[in-house]
Amino acid sequence: MTDATDSPLRITFPATSLRGLVVAQLRKAIISGHFASGARLVERSLCNQLGVSRSVIREAIRVLEAEGLVETLPRSGPVVATLDWPVARQIYDIRALLEADAAAACARQARAETGAQLTGALAELKAAYDRLDPETLLAATTRFYEVIFTAAGNDVAWDIVQRLNGRISRLRAITLASTDRQVSGYAHMQRICAAICANDPDAAASAVKDHLRDAAEIALTGLQGSS
Repeated sequence: MTDATDSPLRITFPATSLRGLVVAQLRKAIISGHFASGARLVERSLCNQLGVSRSVIREAIRVLEAEGLVETLPRSGPVVATLDWPVARQIYDIRALLEADAAAACARQARAETGAQLTGALAELKAAYDRLDPETLLAATTRFYEVIFTAAGNDVAWDIVQRLNGRISRLRAITLASTDRQVSGYAHMQRICAAICANDPDAAASAVKDHLRDAAEIALTGLQGSS
C-alpha cells in the first residue's frame, strides 16, 4: 500500500473545497494516464494516496462518473472508464459539429476584442508547447475554444463541450504525445485564429474540421496501439 506522505497524488495545501481538489487531482491522474483505462479505483488506496476520508473520495468519484471518466461495474466497483475508438469517434464527431459551427459563427461577428483574446490564448499555447507542459497546454486549449464559443454566443453548445471536457482532455493527451503529426496542433490553432480574425466563416469551419480530422487519425492509431 502506498504511504500517503510518499504519494504523487498527495494534496499538500489547504482549500475551501476539499472535494474540488480531490476531483481535480483524480481527473488529472486519469487524463495523464497515471490511472489507465479499466484500472480499479479502490477507496482505501485512494484515501491513503490523497490523505482524505472515504466520504470525500466517494463524492469525487461521483463527480468523475458524471463526467464520463469513471464507471461503476457490478463486481469491480468504480474503475477508470474505457476510452476506445468507438467512444473517441463519437466525441470527435460531436466536436466537429459544435466547434465548426461555433468557429463560423464567431468569424461572422468577430471584433477586435475577440481577435485579441484568441491571440492571447495562442500565445499561452505557444509557451506551453515550448515548455512541453501538457497541463498548461490543455488549459490553454480549453481557453482558446471558450473564447470562440462565448464570442459566437453558443453558450448551450459550450456547456455540452464542457461536459465532455474530461474525455476530450484524455484524447488530447494522446494526440499531444504523438510525434507523427504532419501539421502541429498549434499550427492548426493558428489557422483557426487567422480565419476568425479575417471574418471568414467558411475558412474557420474548414480549419476546425481539418484539425479534428488530423487529431482523430492520431487518436485512432494511439488507441489501437494501446489495446
